Amino acid sequence: MEKQLKLRKPKAGLLLVASPRFKNLSGPKRGSYGEIKQKVAQGIISSLDFLDVVYPGIVYEREDVKNAMTLFYNSNVDFITVEFLSWSEDFAWIRFLRDMPEIPILFTNVAKDKMAFETTLDEDDFVEYLCSGTLVGSLEASGSVKRVPRKNVKVVMGTREEINEQIRSFSRAAMARAILRQSNVGLMANMNEAMWSTYMDNYDLFTKIGPEVHYLPYSDYKDIIDALDNDEIKQYADELLGKYRMMEDVEYDKFIGCVKASLALKNMARDNDIDVMVYNDIDQATFKVSGCRAGFYHTWFNDTMSVLVPEADMGAGIITYALKIISNGYVNFLEPFHIEDAYGTFAGGHAGPNDHNDPKWQDNVLIARDVRFAKTKWKYAGAPFAWYRISPGEKTIAQLVEQDGRYKLVCFKAESLPGKHLLATYTHSIFRPEVPVKQLFEQIIRIGTTQHFAIVDGDWIKELSIFAEIMGFEFYNIK
Repeated sequence: MEKQLKLRKPKAGLLLVASPRFKNLSGPKRGSYGEIKQKVAQGIISSLDFLDVVYPGIVYEREDVKNAMTLFYNSNVDFITVEFLSWSEDFAWIRFLRDMPEIPILFTNVAKDKMAFETTLDEDDFVEYLCSGTLVGSLEASGSVKRVPRKNVKVVMGTREEINEQIRSFSRAAMARAILRQSNVGLMANMNEAMWSTYMDNYDLFTKIGPEVHYLPYSDYKDIIDALDNDEIKQYADELLGKYRMMEDVEYDKFIGCVKASLALKNMARDNDIDVMVYNDIDQATFKVSGCRAGFYHTWFNDTMSVLVPEADMGAGIITYALKIISNGYVNFLEPFHIEDAYGTFAGGHAGPNDHNDPKWQDNVLIARDVRFAKTKWKYAGAPFAWYRISPGEKTIAQLVEQDGRYKLVCFKAESLPGKHLLATYTHSIFRPEVPVKQLFEQIIRIGTTQHFAIVDGDWIKELSIFAEIMGFEFYNIK
């Protein structure tokens, strides 16, 4: 999909419900209920500057809510945030719940620090008292949330600042859902016969999560490699050598072979409008066509908010892509290798192309031989890759797997430890999880998953929990 659709702000419909019965009530000093609520609405919109807000005006009557639904639908909002501005008749709200097409809804109630009236004997105070009755409005509306059958209504309560933080997290998850429904997965070019537990049903993937799956043939991959322009090859090779130190035992012609294989993956993704490039890098056809395993992660994937993952794992591709959209960060791909119980750590990483492009950690990258394939028969045996020691710091690690038509999203937090390059052929790090390491993996194994995870800087557990709720996934936060 077009990159500007992924690089935009989250788009929110704002539904503010108020009472037609109170609209024209007025005191001599502060203005009418309707005028006060208009100022409140503008303040709410101003506070949501991190969103692209679609606002139809305050909903008072049946026609107002019908117009709001049409506007939200035609504007393709990612989600709708709802707030009762006081007590209100609930006919418009019930119609909205019944008739609005399925979309995530955040139902909010804002608590003020203190009231702005003293007694209700004064006309201005009485109108202010009516304006302050957001709790009674939300309580009345809450019954219909349960009585009208509807998924994806999340209720939150707090101060304006607390609510806006909830909206911020919700918006990231809702935007990920919306983008997934417009995206394309490119699988090259068949399922991974060595890892059946990673398989996903393509029909379920489309109907329940969103993206279309396209199979990309190796014959096309070969044609794209053959069509590469020498200037394009040299430009990318020079870019890599300008950023990273190449180890002395790397043969230049094999480096160029890997550059060509990596460039062709990018071009294939670009030319087929692929957002999640799922590369089957252990298929024999890969080596027959390109002579090596592609080992570099072209900057095009980050520029377009797309991702590249190895080993034909569509579930790992989807969670990597979702974390990319949610975090707007550099997302890597790994599998845990082994536990070192004496240190409470585990080693993890992965061969093949991994996102080595974070400008803060270019010194963590070496261009090194892919020693695992150095003694094979393939044309560029021993071709290099970007050997990346994953950056240190707090990480969110997550995976997505399918079981009997259901999806399980499993996540945890861990610290990536600084250190030297240890594991040849693998982008890698040593991790100390928040949960004791043996307990962590015992719980994950009991859930029943697979070996592939996405990893990103920072704490995104809250956003992942909302994303799982919106998507109807089973959610497991190991803590």
